[in-house]
Amino acid sequence: MTFSLATWNINSVRLRQDLVLQLMSGQGPDVLCLQECKSPVDKMPLQAFADAGYGHVVARGQKGYNGVAILSKLPVREVGTHDFAALGHARHIAGQLENGVTIHNFYVPAGGDKPDRTINDKFGQKLDYLTEMRDWFRDNRPEKSILVGDLNIAPREDDVWDHKKLLKIVSHTPVEVAHLSDVQTEGGWVDVTRQDIPQGLLYSWWSYRAADWDTADKGRRLDHIWASDDIARSAHSSRILREVRGWDKPSDHAPVFASFDL
Repeated sequence: MTFSLATWNINSVRLRQDLVLQLMSGQGPDVLCLQECKSPVDKMPLQAFADAGYGHVVARGQKGYNGVAILSKLPVREVGTHDFAALGHARHIAGQLENGVTIHNFYVPAGGDKPDRTINDKFGQKLDYLTEMRDWFRDNRPEKSILVGDLNIAPREDDVWDHKKLLKIVSHTPVEVAHLSDVQTEGGWVDVTRQDIPQGLLYSWWSYRAADWDTADKGRRLDHIWASDDIARSAHSSRILREVRGWDKPSDHAPVFASFDL
């Protein structure tokens, strides 16, 4: 079975419903994972997505904040949700396809502005969230699994526009990168995007603050697709659809794609 998957921080699924539908019609991934939906599940435009062919849904919603959803052309059943770091946030949902593949969709906390937990509670929450992710995947080693989402960390030097300038900026600090690496190591996860695109600058997020984001190109790769090591070699065709960042009233993130032969 071959299926395609995309992950996208949509930054309000109701506000950007038309962009989701545009991606569905233009690219047609079999599974589309959204983060930062900013809506309770019963307020998400699920009927419009069903009409577009995505009638299978597992989701966790929250009014005005967070929220994750897996929209699928293929049957999917919910198999879990976790409130890591006990934040009370809708940041994780897991669904399983009929072929036995489990998809974990994450929205990791951004971490605020200052990379110091002694003065910034949000940064501490981010590190605690990642620590609990690490421990959970260590104790529940994933098999035949895919992890996607806005992990809010650009781990590699070529995942940011300027490594040295961003070393003290939240999302690329050494302590965050180390925490994310621990999650990956303990879970046996493989970074599918970098498996397929091993070299070169690669971004999935560009700040709204840039007057001309495309020309300035000060991006970061915050959005990821990982696979458990038993299926990682079945992944291919990874790409980031940069052009979506330039659509009308866009999210500040672009969708990331991969395909799997399983």
